[in-house]
Amino acid sequence: MPEENIRRKRRLSSFQIIILGFAGVILFGALLLMLPISTTAGCVTPFNETLFTATSAVCVTGLVVQDTGSYWSTFGQAVILALIQIGGLGVVTVAASFALLSGRKISLMQRSTMQDAISAPKVGGIVRLTRFILRGTFLIELLGALAMLPVFCHDYGWRGIWMAVFHSISAFCNAGFDVLGKGNSLISFNTNVVVIMVLSILIIIGGLGFTVWSELYTCKSIRRVSIHSKMVLLITTGLVVGGTLLMFLFEHNNPQTISKMSFINKLTNSFFASVTPRTAGFNSISTSGMTTAGQFLTIILMFIGGSPGSTAGGIKTTTIGVLIVTVVSVIRGREDSEVFKRRFSKDLVYKAFTLLFIGFTLVVIVTMLLSYTEKGTTFMSIFYETISAFGTAGLTLGLTPD
Repeated sequence: MPEENIRRKRRLSSFQIIILGFAGVILFGALLLMLPISTTAGCVTPFNETLFTATSAVCVTGLVVQDTGSYWSTFGQAVILALIQIGGLGVVTVAASFALLSGRKISLMQRSTMQDAISAPKVGGIVRLTRFILRGTFLIELLGALAMLPVFCHDYGWRGIWMAVFHSISAFCNAGFDVLGKGNSLISFNTNVVVIMVLSILIIIGGLGFTVWSELYTCKSIRRVSIHSKMVLLITTGLVVGGTLLMFLFEHNNPQTISKMSFINKLTNSFFASVTPRTAGFNSISTSGMTTAGQFLTIILMFIGGSPGSTAGGIKTTTIGVLIVTVVSVIRGREDSEVFKRRFSKDLVYKAFTLLFIGFTLVVIVTMLLSYTEKGTTFMSIFYETISAFGTAGLTLGLTPD
Protein backbone atom coordinates (compact mmCIF):
# COMPACT_ATOMS: atom_id res chain seq x y z
CA MET A 1 0.00 0.00 0.00
CA PRO A 2 2.72 2.58 0.83
CA GLU A 3 4.42 1.91 -2.53
CA GLU A 4 1.11 2.41 -4.37
CA ASN A 5 0.53 5.70 -2.54
CA ILE A 6 4.04 6.88 -3.49
CA ARG A 7 3.37 6.03 -7.14
CA ARG A 8 0.09 7.95 -7.06
CA LYS A 9 1.79 10.98 -5.54
CA ARG A 10 4.52 10.90 -8.19
CA ARG A 11 1.99 10.68 -11.02
CA LEU A 12 1.63 14.03 -12.74
CA SER A 13 -1.78 15.62 -13.08
CA SER A 14 -3.16 16.31 -16.55
CA PHE A 15 -2.52 20.04 -16.17
CA GLN A 16 1.09 19.42 -15.14
CA ILE A 17 1.57 17.20 -18.20
CA ILE A 18 0.13 19.93 -20.45
CA ILE A 19 2.38 22.61 -18.93
CA LEU A 20 5.51 20.44 -19.16
CA GLY A 21 4.61 19.51 -22.73
CA PHE A 22 4.32 23.15 -23.75
CA ALA A 23 7.57 24.02 -21.95
CA GLY A 24 9.41 21.17 -23.68
CA VAL A 25 8.18 22.16 -27.14
CA ILE A 26 9.09 25.82 -26.52
CA LEU A 27 12.62 24.93 -25.39
CA PHE A 28 13.19 22.56 -28.32
CA GLY A 29 11.87 25.18 -30.76
CA ALA A 30 14.12 27.86 -29.24
CA LEU A 31 17.18 25.64 -29.70
CA LEU A 32 16.27 24.91 -33.34
CA LEU A 33 15.88 28.63 -34.04
CA MET A 34 19.37 29.25 -32.66
CA LEU A 35 20.88 27.21 -35.52
CA PRO A 36 22.53 29.31 -38.28
CA ILE A 37 20.34 27.56 -40.87
CA SER A 38 17.29 29.19 -39.26
CA THR A 39 18.24 32.73 -40.34
CA THR A 40 18.71 34.28 -43.76
CA ALA A 41 22.07 35.73 -42.65
CA GLY A 42 23.30 32.34 -41.39
CA CYS A 43 24.03 33.71 -37.92
CA VAL A 44 23.34 32.37 -34.43
CA THR A 45 20.39 34.17 -32.84
CA PRO A 46 20.67 34.93 -29.09
CA PHE A 47 18.77 32.46 -26.89
CA ASN A 48 16.59 35.13 -25.30
CA GLU A 49 15.28 36.13 -28.76
CA THR A 50 14.67 32.55 -29.91
CA LEU A 51 13.00 31.71 -26.59
CA PHE A 52 10.69 34.72 -26.98
CA THR A 53 9.89 33.75 -30.60
CA ALA A 54 9.26 30.09 -29.74
CA THR A 55 7.06 31.04 -26.78
CA SER A 56 5.11 33.48 -28.93
CA ALA A 57 4.62 30.79 -31.61
CA VAL A 58 3.56 27.95 -29.30
CA CYS A 59 1.29 30.24 -27.30
CA VAL A 60 0.01 31.56 -30.68
CA THR A 61 0.65 35.13 -29.56
CA GLY A 62 2.29 36.70 -32.60
CA LEU A 63 4.52 39.22 -30.84
CA VAL A 64 8.00 39.15 -32.39
CA VAL A 65 11.40 40.75 -31.86
CA GLN A 66 12.64 39.87 -35.36
CA ASP A 67 10.62 40.21 -38.56
CA THR A 68 9.44 36.69 -39.48
CA GLY A 69 9.48 37.24 -43.24
CA SER A 70 12.93 38.79 -43.62
CA TYR A 71 15.01 37.61 -40.65
CA TRP A 72 14.17 33.90 -40.58
CA SER A 73 15.05 31.53 -43.44
CA THR A 74 12.57 29.06 -44.93
CA PHE A 75 13.80 26.48 -42.40
CA GLY A 76 13.32 28.95 -39.54
CA GLN A 77 9.86 29.85 -40.80
CA ALA A 78 8.99 26.13 -41.04
CA VAL A 79 10.07 25.67 -37.41
CA ILE A 80 7.89 28.62 -36.36
CA LEU A 81 4.95 27.28 -38.38
CA ALA A 82 5.31 23.83 -36.75
CA LEU A 83 5.33 25.49 -33.31
CA ILE A 84 2.21 27.46 -34.26
CA GLN A 85 0.41 24.32 -35.39
CA ILE A 86 1.36 22.45 -32.22
CA GLY A 87 0.33 25.41 -30.07
CA GLY A 88 -2.97 25.83 -31.90
CA LEU A 89 -3.96 22.19 -31.65
CA GLY A 90 -2.39 21.67 -28.25
CA VAL A 91 0.65 19.58 -27.37
CA VAL A 92 -1.48 16.77 -25.96
CA THR A 93 -3.70 16.65 -29.04
CA VAL A 94 -0.66 16.43 -31.32
CA ALA A 95 0.90 13.70 -29.16
CA ALA A 96 -2.40 11.81 -29.16
CA SER A 97 -2.57 12.05 -32.96
CA PHE A 98 0.78 10.23 -33.24
CA ALA A 99 -0.51 7.54 -30.87
CA LEU A 100 -3.65 7.15 -32.99
CA LEU A 101 -1.62 6.92 -36.21
CA SER A 102 0.62 4.25 -34.70
CA GLY A 103 -2.43 2.21 -33.65
CA ARG A 104 -1.68 2.39 -29.93
CA LYS A 105 -4.50 2.31 -27.40
CA ILE A 106 -5.18 5.48 -25.42
CA SER A 107 -5.27 4.90 -21.66
CA LEU A 108 -7.88 6.42 -19.34
CA MET A 109 -5.27 8.78 -17.89
CA GLN A 110 -4.34 9.93 -21.39
CA ARG A 111 -8.01 10.41 -22.28
CA SER A 112 -8.48 12.55 -19.17
CA THR A 113 -5.47 14.69 -20.14
CA MET A 114 -6.85 15.06 -23.68
CA GLN A 115 -10.17 16.17 -22.21
CA ASP A 116 -8.49 18.93 -20.19
CA ALA A 117 -6.32 19.96 -23.15
CA ILE A 118 -9.26 20.68 -25.48
CA SER A 119 -11.83 21.61 -22.78
CA ALA A 120 -14.10 18.73 -23.77
CA PRO A 121 -17.27 18.35 -21.66
CA LYS A 122 -16.68 14.63 -20.97
CA VAL A 123 -14.11 11.85 -21.36
CA GLY A 124 -16.46 9.65 -23.36
CA GLY A 125 -15.88 9.99 -27.11
CA ILE A 126 -12.68 11.99 -26.61
CA VAL A 127 -10.72 9.89 -29.12
CA ARG A 128 -13.44 10.36 -31.74
CA LEU A 129 -13.47 14.10 -31.02
CA THR A 130 -9.67 14.26 -31.39
CA ARG A 131 -9.88 12.60 -34.79
CA PHE A 132 -12.59 15.07 -35.79
CA ILE A 133 -10.42 18.00 -34.63
CA LEU A 134 -7.40 16.83 -36.61
CA ARG A 135 -9.35 16.17 -39.81
CA GLY A 136 -11.32 19.40 -39.48
CA THR A 137 -8.21 21.47 -38.77
CA PHE A 138 -6.22 20.24 -41.76
CA LEU A 139 -9.24 20.47 -44.08
CA ILE A 140 -10.05 24.07 -43.08
CA GLU A 141 -6.38 25.11 -43.31
CA LEU A 142 -6.12 23.48 -46.75
CA LEU A 143 -9.24 25.24 -48.03
CA GLY A 144 -7.96 28.55 -46.65
CA ALA A 145 -4.60 28.11 -48.36
CA LEU A 146 -6.25 27.17 -51.69
CA ALA A 147 -8.51 30.24 -51.52
CA MET A 148 -5.52 32.58 -51.07
CA LEU A 149 -3.21 30.70 -53.43
CA PRO A 150 -4.09 32.67 -56.63
CA VAL A 151 -3.46 36.00 -54.90
CA PHE A 152 -0.08 35.08 -53.38
CA CYS A 153 1.14 33.19 -56.46
CA HIS A 154 0.24 36.18 -58.63
CA ASP A 155 2.36 38.47 -56.45
CA TYR A 156 5.18 36.15 -55.34
CA GLY A 157 5.35 33.33 -57.92
CA TRP A 158 6.04 29.82 -56.61
CA ARG A 159 6.85 31.20 -53.14
CA GLY A 160 3.19 32.16 -53.00
CA ILE A 161 2.33 28.51 -52.24
CA TRP A 162 4.37 28.63 -49.03
CA MET A 163 2.93 32.03 -48.13
CA ALA A 164 -0.65 30.84 -48.63
CA VAL A 165 -0.05 27.77 -46.44
CA PHE A 166 1.79 29.76 -43.75
CA HIS A 167 -0.87 32.47 -43.47
CA SER A 168 -3.73 29.97 -43.52
CA ILE A 169 -2.29 28.00 -40.58
CA SER A 170 -1.27 31.17 -38.76
CA ALA A 171 -4.79 32.61 -39.12
CA PHE A 172 -6.65 29.45 -38.15
CA CYS A 173 -4.41 28.99 -35.10
CA ASN A 174 -4.96 32.67 -34.23
CA ALA A 175 -1.19 33.20 -34.20
CA GLY A 176 -0.81 36.40 -36.23
CA PHE A 177 2.64 35.57 -37.64
CA ASP A 178 3.17 36.68 -41.24
CA VAL A 179 6.01 36.19 -43.75
CA LEU A 180 5.35 39.26 -45.90
CA GLY A 181 8.40 41.05 -44.49
CA LYS A 182 8.99 44.68 -43.47
CA GLY A 183 6.95 44.19 -40.27
CA ASN A 184 3.80 45.72 -41.76
CA SER A 185 1.65 42.60 -41.38
CA LEU A 186 -1.21 42.68 -43.95
CA ILE A 187 -1.25 46.43 -44.62
CA SER A 188 -0.10 45.84 -48.23
CA PHE A 189 -3.19 43.61 -48.75
CA ASN A 190 -5.76 45.84 -47.04
CA THR A 191 -7.59 46.46 -50.33
CA ASN A 192 -7.65 42.77 -51.28
CA VAL A 193 -11.07 41.57 -50.18
CA VAL A 194 -10.25 37.88 -50.80
CA VAL A 195 -7.25 37.78 -48.46
CA ILE A 196 -8.92 39.89 -45.76
CA MET A 197 -12.17 37.86 -45.75
CA VAL A 198 -10.52 34.42 -45.98
CA LEU A 199 -8.22 35.22 -43.06
CA SER A 200 -11.16 36.64 -41.08
CA ILE A 201 -13.18 33.45 -41.58
CA LEU A 202 -10.21 31.28 -40.57
CA ILE A 203 -9.69 33.36 -37.42
CA ILE A 204 -13.38 33.16 -36.44
CA ILE A 205 -13.57 29.39 -37.03
CA GLY A 206 -10.36 28.82 -35.07
CA GLY A 207 -11.68 30.97 -32.21
CA LEU A 208 -15.01 29.17 -31.81
CA GLY A 209 -13.62 26.08 -30.10
CA PHE A 210 -13.34 22.42 -31.03
CA THR A 211 -16.40 21.28 -29.06
CA VAL A 212 -18.56 23.91 -30.80
CA TRP A 213 -17.44 22.59 -34.19
CA SER A 214 -18.34 19.06 -33.19
CA GLU A 215 -21.80 20.05 -31.96
CA LEU A 216 -22.60 22.13 -35.04
CA TYR A 217 -21.44 19.25 -37.26
CA THR A 218 -23.43 16.51 -35.49
CA CYS A 219 -26.55 18.33 -34.23
CA LYS A 220 -29.52 18.29 -36.58
CA SER A 221 -31.30 21.18 -34.84
CA ILE A 222 -30.00 24.37 -33.25
CA ARG A 223 -32.33 23.67 -30.31
CA ARG A 224 -30.27 20.62 -29.38
CA VAL A 225 -27.02 22.57 -29.25
CA SER A 226 -25.64 22.94 -25.72
CA ILE A 227 -25.88 26.18 -23.79
CA HIS A 228 -22.08 26.44 -24.06
CA SER A 229 -22.18 26.49 -27.87
CA LYS A 230 -25.15 28.86 -27.94
CA MET A 231 -23.32 31.25 -25.62
CA VAL A 232 -20.14 31.06 -27.74
CA LEU A 233 -22.05 31.77 -30.98
CA LEU A 234 -24.09 34.59 -29.42
CA ILE A 235 -21.15 36.42 -27.81
CA THR A 236 -18.90 35.89 -30.85
CA THR A 237 -21.54 37.33 -33.18
CA GLY A 238 -22.12 40.28 -30.86
CA LEU A 239 -18.40 41.05 -30.59
CA VAL A 240 -17.80 40.79 -34.35
CA VAL A 241 -20.85 42.83 -35.41
CA GLY A 242 -20.56 45.38 -32.60
CA GLY A 243 -16.80 45.65 -33.04
CA THR A 244 -17.14 46.22 -36.78
CA LEU A 245 -19.70 49.01 -36.37
CA LEU A 246 -17.73 50.75 -33.62
CA MET A 247 -14.41 50.44 -35.47
CA PHE A 248 -16.02 51.89 -38.60
CA LEU A 249 -17.43 54.75 -36.52
CA PHE A 250 -14.10 55.49 -34.81
CA GLU A 251 -11.86 55.21 -37.89
CA HIS A 252 -13.89 56.20 -40.98
CA ASN A 253 -12.56 59.79 -40.89
CA ASN A 254 -9.01 58.86 -39.82
CA PRO A 255 -6.53 59.53 -42.70
CA GLN A 256 -3.95 57.25 -41.05
CA THR A 257 -6.22 54.20 -41.29
CA ILE A 258 -9.31 53.89 -43.56
CA SER A 259 -10.60 57.38 -44.49
CA LYS A 260 -9.07 57.26 -48.00
CA MET A 261 -10.48 53.80 -48.80
CA SER A 262 -13.68 52.97 -50.70
CA PHE A 263 -16.78 52.14 -48.64
CA ILE A 264 -16.36 48.38 -49.22
CA ASN A 265 -12.71 48.48 -48.14
CA LYS A 266 -13.59 50.61 -45.12
CA LEU A 267 -16.17 48.00 -44.11
CA THR A 268 -13.92 44.96 -44.70
CA ASN A 269 -11.00 46.53 -42.82
CA SER A 270 -13.28 47.53 -39.94
CA PHE A 271 -14.55 43.94 -39.91
CA PHE A 272 -11.00 42.58 -39.92
CA ALA A 273 -9.96 45.03 -37.18
CA SER A 274 -12.78 43.68 -34.98
CA VAL A 275 -11.95 40.02 -35.71
CA THR A 276 -8.16 39.96 -35.46
CA PRO A 277 -7.79 41.39 -31.89
CA ARG A 278 -9.58 38.27 -30.63
CA THR A 279 -6.01 36.84 -30.42
CA ALA A 280 -5.13 36.55 -34.13
CA GLY A 281 -2.60 39.39 -34.20
CA PHE A 282 -2.75 40.41 -37.87
CA ASN A 283 -3.43 44.02 -38.78
CA SER A 284 -4.48 45.46 -42.13
CA ILE A 285 -4.39 49.08 -40.93
CA SER A 286 -1.82 50.89 -38.80
CA THR A 287 -2.39 50.11 -35.12
CA SER A 288 -0.32 53.10 -34.02
CA GLY A 289 -2.24 55.31 -36.43
CA MET A 290 -5.62 54.39 -34.96
CA THR A 291 -7.63 56.85 -32.94
CA THR A 292 -7.50 56.48 -29.17
CA ALA A 293 -11.05 55.11 -29.27
CA GLY A 294 -10.03 52.52 -31.88
CA GLN A 295 -7.03 51.44 -29.83
CA PHE A 296 -9.12 51.16 -26.68
CA LEU A 297 -11.75 49.07 -28.50
CA THR A 298 -8.91 46.81 -29.68
CA ILE A 299 -7.72 46.46 -26.07
CA ILE A 300 -11.19 45.34 -24.94
CA LEU A 301 -11.43 42.76 -27.75
CA MET A 302 -7.92 41.43 -27.01
CA PHE A 303 -8.75 41.02 -23.32
CA ILE A 304 -11.92 39.03 -24.09
CA GLY A 305 -10.28 36.81 -26.73
CA GLY A 306 -11.83 33.68 -28.19
CA SER A 307 -13.73 30.69 -26.79
CA PRO A 308 -12.75 27.76 -24.52
CA GLY A 309 -11.09 24.83 -26.24
CA SER A 310 -10.18 26.95 -29.26
CA THR A 311 -6.91 28.19 -30.71
CA ALA A 312 -7.54 31.63 -29.18
CA GLY A 313 -6.56 33.22 -25.87
CA GLY A 314 -8.06 35.90 -23.61
CA ILE A 315 -10.45 35.37 -20.71
CA LYS A 316 -12.87 33.74 -23.21
CA THR A 317 -16.28 34.63 -24.63
CA THR A 318 -18.14 32.31 -22.26
CA THR A 319 -16.65 34.09 -19.24
CA ILE A 320 -17.93 37.41 -20.54
CA GLY A 321 -21.28 35.79 -21.36
CA VAL A 322 -21.70 34.46 -17.81
CA LEU A 323 -20.72 37.84 -16.34
CA ILE A 324 -23.17 39.74 -18.55
CA VAL A 325 -26.03 37.35 -17.73
CA THR A 326 -25.23 37.58 -14.01
CA VAL A 327 -25.17 41.39 -14.03
CA VAL A 328 -28.47 41.53 -15.95
CA SER A 329 -30.02 39.05 -13.51
CA VAL A 330 -28.89 41.15 -10.52
CA ILE A 331 -30.30 44.32 -12.10
CA ARG A 332 -33.62 42.57 -12.67
CA GLY A 333 -33.66 41.38 -9.06
CA ARG A 334 -33.35 37.69 -9.93
CA GLU A 335 -31.59 35.34 -7.57
CA ASP A 336 -30.14 33.06 -10.26
CA SER A 337 -28.25 33.75 -13.48
CA GLU A 338 -30.42 32.40 -16.28
CA VAL A 339 -30.20 32.31 -20.08
CA PHE A 340 -31.87 30.15 -22.76
CA LYS A 341 -34.21 28.91 -19.99
CA ARG A 342 -31.28 27.39 -18.11
CA ARG A 343 -29.61 28.44 -14.89
CA PHE A 344 -25.92 28.86 -14.29
CA SER A 345 -24.59 27.20 -11.15
CA LYS A 346 -23.11 29.41 -8.45
CA ASP A 347 -19.74 27.70 -8.95
CA LEU A 348 -19.69 28.71 -12.62
CA VAL A 349 -20.50 32.33 -11.78
CA TYR A 350 -17.80 32.39 -9.07
CA LYS A 351 -15.25 30.95 -11.51
CA ALA A 352 -16.11 33.60 -14.11
CA PHE A 353 -15.64 36.45 -11.63
CA THR A 354 -12.44 34.85 -10.30
CA LEU A 355 -11.00 34.55 -13.82
CA LEU A 356 -11.87 38.19 -14.56
CA PHE A 357 -10.29 39.34 -11.30
CA ILE A 358 -7.09 37.32 -11.80
CA GLY A 359 -6.74 38.47 -15.42
CA PHE A 360 -7.36 42.11 -14.58
CA THR A 361 -5.00 41.99 -11.57
CA LEU A 362 -2.21 40.44 -13.65
CA VAL A 363 -2.62 43.09 -16.34
CA VAL A 364 -2.56 45.90 -13.76
CA ILE A 365 0.60 44.58 -12.06
CA VAL A 366 2.50 44.09 -15.32
CA THR A 367 1.39 47.48 -16.66
CA MET A 368 2.56 49.12 -13.44
CA LEU A 369 5.95 47.40 -13.61
CA LEU A 370 6.47 48.32 -17.27
CA SER A 371 5.40 51.91 -16.55
CA TYR A 372 8.26 52.06 -14.05
CA THR A 373 10.93 50.33 -16.18
CA GLU A 374 10.11 51.71 -19.65
CA LYS A 375 10.97 55.40 -19.51
CA GLY A 376 9.72 57.77 -22.19
CA THR A 377 6.88 55.45 -23.27
CA THR A 378 3.21 56.38 -23.22
CA PHE A 379 0.81 54.61 -20.89
CA MET A 380 -1.41 53.56 -23.82
CA SER A 381 1.42 51.72 -25.60
CA ILE A 382 2.38 49.87 -22.38
CA PHE A 383 -1.23 48.98 -21.55
CA TYR A 384 -1.87 47.92 -25.17
CA GLU A 385 1.23 45.69 -25.22
CA THR A 386 0.40 44.10 -21.87
CA ILE A 387 -3.16 43.24 -22.91
CA SER A 388 -1.84 41.91 -26.23
CA ALA A 389 0.55 39.56 -24.43
CA PHE A 390 -2.06 38.48 -21.85
CA GLY A 391 -4.66 37.76 -24.53
CA THR A 392 -2.03 36.19 -26.83
CA ALA A 393 -3.17 38.64 -29.50
CA GLY A 394 0.17 39.65 -31.01
CA LEU A 395 -0.82 43.20 -31.92
CA THR A 396 1.66 45.92 -31.04
CA LEU A 397 2.12 49.68 -31.11
CA GLY A 398 5.84 49.12 -31.62
CA LEU A 399 7.02 48.72 -28.03
CA THR A 400 7.92 45.00 -28.12
CA PRO A 401 10.07 45.07 -31.30
CA ASP A 402 11.89 48.15 -29.98
